[in-house]
Amino acid sequence: MATNVVNPCDGETVEDKQDRGVPVAILAAARANLLFRARWAEVNGALGDLGTYIPIIMALALAKDLDLGTTLVFTGVYNIITGVIYGVPMPVQPMKSIAAVAISTASFGVPEIMAAGICTSAVVFLLGATRLMELAYKFIPLPVVRGIQLAQGLSFAMTAVKYVRYDQDLAKGKASGDRHWMGLDGLVLAIAATVFVVIVNGAGEAAEQGREEQVIHEQGGERRRVKPWRKVIFSVPSAVLVFVLGIILAIIREPGVVKELKAGPSRIHVVKISKHAWKEGFIKGAVPQLPLSVLNSVIAVCKLTTDLFPDKVASATSVSITVGLMNLVGCWFGAMPCCHGAGGLAGQYKFGGRSGACVALLGAAKLTVGLVLGGSLLRLLVEFPVGLLGVLLLFAGVELAMAARDMSSKAESFVMLICAAVSLVGSSAALGFVCGIVVHVLVVLRRLLTTDRNT
Repeated sequence: MATNVVNPCDGETVEDKQDRGVPVAILAAARANLLFRARWAEVNGALGDLGTYIPIIMALALAKDLDLGTTLVFTGVYNIITGVIYGVPMPVQPMKSIAAVAISTASFGVPEIMAAGICTSAVVFLLGATRLMELAYKFIPLPVVRGIQLAQGLSFAMTAVKYVRYDQDLAKGKASGDRHWMGLDGLVLAIAATVFVVIVNGAGEAAEQGREEQVIHEQGGERRRVKPWRKVIFSVPSAVLVFVLGIILAIIREPGVVKELKAGPSRIHVVKISKHAWKEGFIKGAVPQLPLSVLNSVIAVCKLTTDLFPDKVASATSVSITVGLMNLVGCWFGAMPCCHGAGGLAGQYKFGGRSGACVALLGAAKLTVGLVLGGSLLRLLVEFPVGLLGVLLLFAGVELAMAARDMSSKAESFVMLICAAVSLVGSSAALGFVCGIVVHVLVVLRRLLTTDRNT
């Protein structure tokens, strides 16, 4: 009779080995996903998305009393989990359409915000669980996706320029006048930070060699050593230095904020959502957010992940499910509705993020600060120079927009630009998507008719 014993010394069967092998394989995959690809580059990349994250959470905390401590704790956990799962700098960003409605509508409070996040995430989760999102990912034409990415990237870049040029009232989401040239949040400071980032990071292609620490590389058939001064420049953590400078300037602008910091986390409680809040949250928040979540938070993220990390897999199904689960848990406790975003991924990649360790490190920092300081951190962030946040957001937006450079024909570029133009002017990714699909179909039909005539 055959036996399943593999080794008489340990007495383990094949089934025992296999059962033990599953968790071992999972731990090995998680360890590989959290492996730092470069020293400072991953730390630098972790801060590449703060230009989007900080202004929105500040605005919601100031205008709607969103609990900053709770949001930091939950988004920190989200960052760590997504880093472990995907092994790429998969971002955790605020749901921007819901945030915009909340800031601009006086009656749209925390219960409505949470209801909108739960409704949006429930739909996205169902689309992922039923694999309908995977079908959308496969059949949506690439020029349309690139148009959405281009529009989102340019939107980020234009918002960044406004942050740099004008003083901002983030609680109202409006500019409050021209920014002064001099001062701790002046134009000179923002321009100097921009020049510094361009010198260090360039357009990204040269810095890639330095961050991967390729001391020897092939060029023209000859082995040439990278010059030491170039290696030093490429290894400078530009985003880290800009952020640290911002913290220092915030304390200088208002030294009293240090005394206002209080130890201890925020009290976490379940948000009570009335029937009216569910209705308002769904109609005013979830309906306009859904197209943006589907197109930018899932479809565009998966496309960009494939572009930047060909050896990594981020399926539309898995991304939809993680977006859904994040908010189906966190929103009940008052955490800001979140999603993934192509802009955040592009920003973290731009500044050096290459693995899940990048976002896991950011998540650990958020979690620690949320537990240690809680909501009292808001007072410090209010003094943070908005111009420097604009600098970080500018490069994240440009990096996302540059994903559209791979259009190989005039017809593809035409569809992409129509889609991007409508998305920008109409401020609606859904409208741009519909127009892009229609134009794409018309271009294909015209090509088929022309081909038939010629034959």
